[in-house]
Amino acid sequence: MNEIQRGTGRKLLLIHGLGGSWRSWSTILDALSANRTVIAVDLPGHGETPAEHDSGTFDGLVGSVQRYIVDNALTGIDVVGSSMGARIVLELARRGGVGNVVALDPGGFWRGWERTFFKTTIGASGRLLRAIRSGLPILSRNAASRTALLAQLSAHPWALDPQTVATELMGLSLTPTFDALVDSLATGPEQTGPAAAGTGRIVIGWGRHDRLCLPRQAARAMAAFPSAKLHWFVSSGHFPMWDMPEETVDVILDATQKGSSGSAGQA
Repeated sequence: MNEIQRGTGRKLLLIHGLGGSWRSWSTILDALSANRTVIAVDLPGHGETPAEHDSGTFDGLVGSVQRYIVDNALTGIDVVGSSMGARIVLELARRGGVGNVVALDPGGFWRGWERTFFKTTIGASGRLLRAIRSGLPILSRNAASRTALLAQLSAHPWALDPQTVATELMGLSLTPTFDALVDSLATGPEQTGPAAAGTGRIVIGWGRHDRLCLPRQAARAMAAFPSAKLHWFVSSGHFPMWDMPEETVDVILDATQKGSSGSAGQA
């Protein structure tokens, strides 16, 4: 998988969400790398990593990340995920082999009509972005159009950095496995727990204004992972690293600090 590494100190692996890339972490990458060696990857079928035969399924992506961790001698590494990536790191916690875990607005805890809501709204967003791809750089520079495009994902999209928005939306529009993954996530089984023995501290972060993975789903995530701590981002939508970057950095560094209970994090 394509990766970037920055900083020094204990290693920290970042897993982006559906349609994203390592650049999804741009708002907090410098702050994290001032304290840790940050490794941010492009999942298969995203960014600069080619898709594999099973990259259109959630289980396929989890398997790819597991192999990456083993092949790079990173067993026990602290992991942070966003959205689909947050569900991936929770699944890694369930299977074992990771240290401390931070899951930001994880998918996989929707039920009933929420599944249809997720599939319909995010699927429509993907089709729209593909249709208007050539205009995304210009639309991202305008506060009104940023707000229209990102109303479901940010609590205050008009305030986001235009380049960050353009990069994220363009990447989503170019992800070849997007539709297959939406179907896999919407129709597959609910995420289960608990974390495997030896997993470190688990923190599940949730935006109070998340309009994709609805806040009511946080209770289900906590029921699946009863050892986890829940942190509410009170002024955030689906992506705390966009809406509340400083608090997101604080939560990640606190949750993955050396000596966290049960941590097997890399030195």
